Amino acid sequence: MNSKLVLWSITVGLGGFLFGLDTAVISGAEQDIQRIWNLDSWSHGLAVAMALYGTVFGAAFGGVPADKYGRKPTLLWIGVLFFVSAIGAAFANDVYTFMAFRFIGGLSIGASSVVAPVYISEIAPPKYRGRMVISFQVNIVVGILLAYVSNYLLEGVGGEDDWRWMLGVVAFPSLIFSLMMASTPETPRWLLLKKGDEAAARKVLAITDEAGVNEAVEAIKQSAEAEKSNTGKESVFSGKFNFPILLAFLFAAFNQLSGINAVIYFAPRIFEMTGAGKESALLSTAGIGVVNLLFTFAGWWLIDRFGRRVLMYIGSIGYIVSLALTAMAFYNESYAMVPGYIFAFIASHAIGQGAVIWVFISEIFPNTVRASGMAIGSLTHWVFAAIIANIFPYFADTFGGGPIFLFFSAMMVLQLLYVWRMMPETKGVSLEELQKRLIK
Repeated sequence: MNSKLVLWSITVGLGGFLFGLDTAVISGAEQDIQRIWNLDSWSHGLAVAMALYGTVFGAAFGGVPADKYGRKPTLLWIGVLFFVSAIGAAFANDVYTFMAFRFIGGLSIGASSVVAPVYISEIAPPKYRGRMVISFQVNIVVGILLAYVSNYLLEGVGGEDDWRWMLGVVAFPSLIFSLMMASTPETPRWLLLKKGDEAAARKVLAITDEAGVNEAVEAIKQSAEAEKSNTGKESVFSGKFNFPILLAFLFAAFNQLSGINAVIYFAPRIFEMTGAGKESALLSTAGIGVVNLLFTFAGWWLIDRFGRRVLMYIGSIGYIVSLALTAMAFYNESYAMVPGYIFAFIASHAIGQGAVIWVFISEIFPNTVRASGMAIGSLTHWVFAAIIANIFPYFADTFGGGPIFLFFSAMMVLQLLYVWRMMPETKGVSLEELQKRLIK
């Protein structure tokens, strides 16, 4: 693989690093925030979930500047927003200011979840596309791991204000990401389809896929012509894209109905529910980050070898078993194995949904509506994430862990049926060929 292509995908994948870092740092701060500002379960859930509500808007509208101004400048400004959010949340003196800046961070997370996978999928040759798009997910889990490790190391450093340091660390990589984005090119598909600059598109393609420049240009042009409506502008809601929309909606919904964000956001709280002390809970949470990273690398190695469906089968079965065992442990009040079950759950997610989601959704929509289609999938993902994170503290306090994890396990049975009956395989197929297969 061309070294420049690798560098560009890694640079854009750093948007995933910020995504993971900003998502997980709150796990170390959420109990301090509740204590300092005397928040009840509902208001505490809202404060924690505010970033996720921001992701809903970021996912819904992130594709707009990406289509109008380009993937590259949109990603650069996403880095700037991450910086503003980190500084503002770290210095917040009341819960409302805190929620406002966390909402801005959520805008960045939601937008990056749309634009970064689109960028990588549009710049990658078909045979490397799965591994390159999954670099975004690898960066997410690296960010999550470093957030957990950072939280553990910063515990007690600033006294009652150590949570401010936990949140503020996001500012440093945010600046680095924005600076690195300045050296990346725009994607050839955006240059050709949105700007009409074939020369610039060919220049990028000559680096990413030197042997197939002419074929790639012609395929992009033909797909664009085939998808143009009578007005010359295609809408993702025209009706012909209903099947990809349904695939993306269900895939993204199941991602969050597994309970993954509830575990990531409230991992220390979950471990403390089993009787672990705060320091032990933070250390166990760091273990989640390690398992997540190791099995994401496994997914990265397998995704273009065995395909997306195989990984989803493995992940779905692992979800069902690990979540059911966790629920049983809470019902029986026998907690010794809960950390192991949670680690198995994280491993199932990392090798299945975590590895596949951004790859699959970025592949199934045609060139002309890819950003809009990705926004639908990402929006669905974040709406469910926000709702689950918002209500988790209340349900955990009211009902305990048993019913919650049993519900998540039941949802994963439905996901297994979705993979079996609906999900197409996209491994090794060009984006233009996928368009022909999925759009009738």
